[in-house]
Amino acid sequence: MKKICFIGAGSTVFCKNVLGDTLLCESLSDANIALYDIDEQRLEESFLLIDKLNHELNGGRAVIEKYLGVKNRRTALKDADFIVNAIQVGGYEPCTVIDFEIPKKYGLNQTIADTLGVGGIMRGLRTIKVLKEIAEDIEAVCPDAWLLNYTNPMAILTGYMLRYTKVKTVGLCHSVQVCSETLLKELGMEAYLEGRTEKIAGINHMAWLLELKDKDGNDLYPEIRKRAKEKNKEKHNDMVRFDYIDKLGYYCTESSEHNAEYSALYIKKNRPDLIEKFNIPLDEYPRRCINQIKGWKEQKEKLLHHEAIAHVRSNEYGSRIMEAITTGIPYEINGNVINNGVIENLPKDACVEVKCLVDREGIHPTYVGALPLQLAAMNASNIYPQMLTIEAARLGTREAIWRAVMADPHAAAELSTDEIVQMCNELIEAHEKAGYPVL
Repeated sequence: MKKICFIGAGSTVFCKNVLGDTLLCESLSDANIALYDIDEQRLEESFLLIDKLNHELNGGRAVIEKYLGVKNRRTALKDADFIVNAIQVGGYEPCTVIDFEIPKKYGLNQTIADTLGVGGIMRGLRTIKVLKEIAEDIEAVCPDAWLLNYTNPMAILTGYMLRYTKVKTVGLCHSVQVCSETLLKELGMEAYLEGRTEKIAGINHMAWLLELKDKDGNDLYPEIRKRAKEKNKEKHNDMVRFDYIDKLGYYCTESSEHNAEYSALYIKKNRPDLIEKFNIPLDEYPRRCINQIKGWKEQKEKLLHHEAIAHVRSNEYGSRIMEAITTGIPYEINGNVINNGVIENLPKDACVEVKCLVDREGIHPTYVGALPLQLAAMNASNIYPQMLTIEAARLGTREAIWRAVMADPHAAAELSTDEIVQMCNELIEAHEKAGYPVL
């Protein structure tokens, strides 16, 4: 019997997807599942849902337990084989609000702020404060466990765990699995979905669709480039990534609203025409949070109180990794790992997203080679602020945080060094006051 500990189990819908998948795996169907959270109500809701799912999908074979609060975290983790991390430190209020509203005072607009930019950096720092403690618990009570990290900022958090803890960690995202499918559907090329082959590599939220071929091995990119350029003559919701295809030659894994804030190219305080031209949804993540909070009560009633709960195995990698390590039957994923030369023209200490083989021995990154230089340059512009954020978490100084934000392409394009220092200090103090310190 394997033990799976889900940290941040109050993320009920995501918890349902990942653990629902595991309950559909024969090799994991009798697992001991430990649900852990610091929010009593959300933990109880997830417990009721997963317990119900266990009985309806699995005949009650798994053992479902719940653990509340920091004092019970080691008990939840004890002897775990797999740990799923889905925490959001500080939530929408107060921390996401802080991440958006203070930079806005300085003229710095954001869309998502969970990966890079000053918002992503602050989110990373306050989350690492908690992950340090979780890592100490893992090293003490389940040192051989695999940590499957789903929490953003992915490259910052996974990079920190792999460089400065002993925890076996891989970072997992949802965007790789749907990248080429999304692109082909958006361009009316659904006929090429079946039997297609692809190659994707880069960094989280900016991994590149390097190759896409049809079932006969024909390169689909010439037609993709032609259609993407034509489609960008009219408004749609993926204009930044289609501009990537036109200007850089390649599509990337994460959405346009994300990628709009990863460079200095699209969001400029004195260029509202660019926001309009590329249909960029400023303050998108706060809107999503508000809508999710409003919709949760209705969604909760449907999930918890309907007579039956349906679940079909999703395309999340979590259960596939657990299954491959448990059974020894290999499976391929795209995971976030330390580069170590896998991508030749990116820093060796960078956290990269590449194809990995999973088997009983663990997770093995595969060699990519060199990226096209323009793609490596885009990745590098994000990698260095990510690495500086990890360094700031290690050093714990204001100066280190300033330097991480100064290296961020968007912040550096909009603000002076003095403005960045002042903004960072205000953010540091606001997080401290809210009870979620970044230092």
